[in-house]
Amino acid sequence: MADDINAPGGSNVRDVGMMLRRYAIAALSAIFLSLVVLAQPQAAGGDGATASDWAAHENGRMRLISASSGVGERETLRLGLHFQLEPGWKIYWRSPGEAGYPPKVDWSGSKNLAEANLRWPVPHRFELFGLQTFGYGGEVVLPIVARVERAGEGVTLNASVDYLTCEEICIPRKAQLSVTLPPDSAQPSEHAYLIDRFRARVPGDGAGSGLSLDEAALSDGDETPVLSLAVTSTAEPFDAPDAVVEGADGYAFGKPIVALKDGGKRAVLDLPIQADPTAEGKLEGRQVTVTVFDGERGLERDIALRTGDIGAGGALLPGLGEDSGDGLLRLAGMLGLAVLGGLILNLMPCVLPVLSLKLLKVVGHGGRELGHVRASFLASAAGILVSFLVLAGGAIALKSAGAAVGWGMQFQHPAFLVGLTLVVTLFACNLFGFFEIPLPRFIADSLGGQHQGHEGMAGHFLTGALATLLATPCSAPFLGTAIAFALSRGAIEILAIFIALGIGLALPYLAVAAVPSVAARMPRPGRWMLTVKKVLGLALAGTAVWLLTVLAAQDGTLAAGAVGGLMAALIAVLGLKGLAPGQLRRAVPILVAVIGAAAFAAPPGLGSAPQPAKQTAASDWQTLDRTRIQDMVDAGKVVFVDVTADWCITCKVNKAAVINTETVQARLDGKDVVRMRGDWTRPSDEIAEYLASFGRYGIPFNVVYGPNAPKGIALPEILTKSAVLDAIDTARAG
Repeated sequence: MADDINAPGGSNVRDVGMMLRRYAIAALSAIFLSLVVLAQPQAAGGDGATASDWAAHENGRMRLISASSGVGERETLRLGLHFQLEPGWKIYWRSPGEAGYPPKVDWSGSKNLAEANLRWPVPHRFELFGLQTFGYGGEVVLPIVARVERAGEGVTLNASVDYLTCEEICIPRKAQLSVTLPPDSAQPSEHAYLIDRFRARVPGDGAGSGLSLDEAALSDGDETPVLSLAVTSTAEPFDAPDAVVEGADGYAFGKPIVALKDGGKRAVLDLPIQADPTAEGKLEGRQVTVTVFDGERGLERDIALRTGDIGAGGALLPGLGEDSGDGLLRLAGMLGLAVLGGLILNLMPCVLPVLSLKLLKVVGHGGRELGHVRASFLASAAGILVSFLVLAGGAIALKSAGAAVGWGMQFQHPAFLVGLTLVVTLFACNLFGFFEIPLPRFIADSLGGQHQGHEGMAGHFLTGALATLLATPCSAPFLGTAIAFALSRGAIEILAIFIALGIGLALPYLAVAAVPSVAARMPRPGRWMLTVKKVLGLALAGTAVWLLTVLAAQDGTLAAGAVGGLMAALIAVLGLKGLAPGQLRRAVPILVAVIGAAAFAAPPGLGSAPQPAKQTAASDWQTLDRTRIQDMVDAGKVVFVDVTADWCITCKVNKAAVINTETVQARLDGKDVVRMRGDWTRPSDEIAEYLASFGRYGIPFNVVYGPNAPKGIALPEILTKSAVLDAIDTARAG
């Protein structure tokens, strides 16, 4: 080795080796130093810049924290009073109940601060010595929305906080807190997540938490008057719902008696009412604030108290809410919408490949017996209805297991995509003439009474089933309303709505079955149909390729490529079996075209894993983050949210026809507009809960937030340019 080093060129080798060692030492040093820095959270703009010192006492401590490291161009700041209390100790909510008082903050001495307002997360009910109080124990952050006088300048926050801590005894506390934020760009601090976590618990109108107050009625109870509240959860079932009523001076509303219905999705809370001797006037007609909470979620609503009765099963009463009438009448209306939505679904792009099969079936029955025509179209309708029954059963089972359920959610699972790709490929092979699907004899007998002429009847049945499966990633007018109603109710409603959807989708088949002479008058089949069948077979092969691209987005292109290879092999086996040499020569170009299309459609980087986050945040789009929306709205921004998925055909149509057009893009490019996109290609509980908070269980879903629409303007499933532009203009301030 020494001879090699001293040989000609040996010094070069030695120099290269020394250089590599230096680079290695430098790299290791950099890694070590970065680890040291990461291990010191206080070192780089930590608590020193974004939090005050702790004000500690023997029962806990508190401080002032900021969600951003600077002011930047923001007009509003997200702050928080951060409390950490010893076990058993508590502080009080804004309406403390029968004892205590809430924290109060004096901002005197602050600089460049116009105003600061506390927000109150949902409280807990405490009971001690028979007294009912509301407050917080353990760790809690009271969010603060602060408005600066001049954006781009630093802010000095001086807060004098008076609060009460209680266990069996109560001790008043006072803390002096101070934070200075520089005029630098506002980057999220290490406290941003903590503040946003408790800010998400501040009750609003219920849209963000999946709660709705359906009814409120005063009545005479057995011993005392009662205020009854009927509340619905469109997300998970209730656990331990509670309620507080504010604004009725002289009257006390006690702990409610709770009755849960509809699998825990509906709750009726009966609050007993006690009148103080000083109470003046009647309760009826008074404006009060009702706060309903269940765990960490809640809703707040101002209502006028009225006398009445809560409807059986939680049905809405006239004058309270947008809907009225009993439950059966509402169900009947939803069934009508479901039938109409299913019918319109026939015209959606998801079902277009199957529409070609429908046309082929009609043409193929030219000159046939009316009984055969009727039986075949009834078989297709039966395939649709049976498939919707299977979907309904799956939805009921998943809901019973506590899982989130949504329309088209099966496309989020690779196993389903592989199975559907196989089915579509087999249908394409059937159209190519590679094989026929015979109907089992006992089914053929039941449909027509004779075996003769019933070959392929199973194909009609499976055509209906395929139409259902391909329809599920699509949405249509009226469909979303019916699905939302069903999935927020019990098993009976789900079953009824899904059957109605199936009837709507099957109506074209049922119409031909009712008047089979329409198909019987068509021209007799001839050799011309062979060409038509091959064209339609290629259309279904294209559908299979699209399914493979969806699979690639979920499980990576390696998995999609493997499945595509297996499908190509299946086509080869079925296509080459039993073909004459002339047929073989004609089949080879078809196979090459299908395999070539699959290879061309495969995304680049075969074998790479899916990267949904990068896809979601591509271009000018930010990843959907519910916790940031309110902050942007407070800053005067308009937020446009698009929830989409690679398997959602209607989403792609909306993008091409509306969102990506020059007119809409020009509006979305405005300086006051922020775009957020949620990708539901793969399962996401966060997105499912977000949809459920608006009473939606499928996509596409678009909503626009702004200063004039802080709770959001939900747009229809089928977008139009005017709907998007009008919503943006409405949401804007002033």
